[in-house]
Amino acid sequence: MNSLDANWRDDALDLELDYGMQTIAVRAGQHRTDEGEHSEAIFTTSSYVYHSAADAAGHFDGTKTGNVYSRHTNPSVRTFERRLAALENGERAVATASGMGAILTMCLAYLKAGDHLLAANQLFGSSIGLFNNYIAKFGVEVSYVDCFDNEAWANAVRPNTKVIYCESPSNPLAQICDIGYLSKLCKANDILLVVDNCFATPALQRPLDLGADVVIHSATKYLDGQGRVLGGALVGSDKLMQEAFTVIRSGGISMSPFNAWVFTKGLETLKLRMQAHCDNANQVAHFLVNHPNVSTVHFSGLSDHPSHELTKRQHHMKDGFGAIMGFEVKPSATHDTKSAAWHVIDSTKMVSITNNLGDAKTTITHPATTTHFRLSAQERAEAGVKEGLIRLSVGLEDVEDIIKDLARGLDSL
Repeated sequence: MNSLDANWRDDALDLELDYGMQTIAVRAGQHRTDEGEHSEAIFTTSSYVYHSAADAAGHFDGTKTGNVYSRHTNPSVRTFERRLAALENGERAVATASGMGAILTMCLAYLKAGDHLLAANQLFGSSIGLFNNYIAKFGVEVSYVDCFDNEAWANAVRPNTKVIYCESPSNPLAQICDIGYLSKLCKANDILLVVDNCFATPALQRPLDLGADVVIHSATKYLDGQGRVLGGALVGSDKLMQEAFTVIRSGGISMSPFNAWVFTKGLETLKLRMQAHCDNANQVAHFLVNHPNVSTVHFSGLSDHPSHELTKRQHHMKDGFGAIMGFEVKPSATHDTKSAAWHVIDSTKMVSITNNLGDAKTTITHPATTTHFRLSAQERAEAGVKEGLIRLSVGLEDVEDIIKDLARGLDSL
C-alpha cells in the first residue's frame, strides 16, 4: 500500500495543466470516492478507521499521510483548502473556524515573546483588539502605522520585527497598501508579510503573486457570499502552512466539515459574484460622490482616489475595485454627524442593518458604534473611523434599488 493515501494524492482537476480561474473555482481540490459522486461530499465524521494497529501507528507517527482526526484532517475541509490554495496561487491552505481564528493562528504560528508585530492602523476593530489585548499580553510588541504611508512602514521596522500585517483593501475605509513595496521591505529585513485579502478575494487580487508570504481570509464574507456560515483560512508556502497547521492541530481552531462544504460551493461562483458586486459598487460610489449630503466617499474605484492607480495595478479584474466602501455624511440643521449617519441607516427599507459584509444582500453599518466601538476614541481616530462614517457592502440586488434605498435618508437630511 502506498504510504500516501489515495485521497491525499488524487485531484479531480490536474493543476499541472493551464486552467483558468473559473475552471479552478468549479473543479479543483475534489477527490471522488468509490461512490463516484459528482458534487463534493460532506464528511461529517470525527474520526477514521485503520486497516490495522500498524496502519494506525503509521498515520500517527507520520510515516503514512492520511486522515487522523477531524480536528485537523477532514476530506471536506481539505477540498476547500486545496481549491482556495489553487485560486490564490499558493502551495497550501489551512482552514480555521473563523476569520479571527485565522488571524490568531497566524500570531501563534509566527510570533513569540520578544518579537515585534507591525500592523496598519486601518484594521478591523477585533483584529486590533486581539493584537493589543491578547497577543501583546504574551510579550509581543505591537505598533501601527498608516497603511498607505510607505515611509512610515520603513521607519517603524525594528530589529525584532517578525511580521508586517495589513488589510488591503482595509476595513472600513477600503484603503490600499502597496503590497509590492511592503514585500521588498520585508524581504530586505527577513520579515513575513501577511495580507488580509478578505475584501478583494483572489477573484480581484492575489497577494502572493505581489510578494506577500501569507494570505488571510475571513471565509465568512465573500468566499461564502451568502452570509451562511463562519470560517477562515491562511494560504502560503508548504513550510509556512505547516507551522499554521500545527497550531490548528494542537489548538483546535478547526473548520467544520459542513462549513467547508458551503465554502467550497461558494468558491464556484466567486469570480462571477465579485464581477457583479464590483459593477454595482462602481455605480453606487458615483451616486454617493455626487450627493450633496455626502462629504467623502472612501472607494478606490473613484478616479480621484489617491490609491486609484495602485489598485488598478494590484487588482487583476478590470474595473474590479471591490464592493466595500465608506462614506461620510454631512451634519444638518437637525442632525449632528452621528445622528445624520444613523438617520441614513435607519431610513433604509431594503438594505440590511448588520455588521456582516460580503453578502449577496447589501449591508450597512455605523463602524464607530459597532465594528470599532471597543476601540478608544484615539484608536478610532487613527483608523479614520469618524462619527459620520457609514460602511456599505454593496450586494447583488438591482443597483437602482440600492441607490433608491440610500437616497431615502440622504435626501431627507
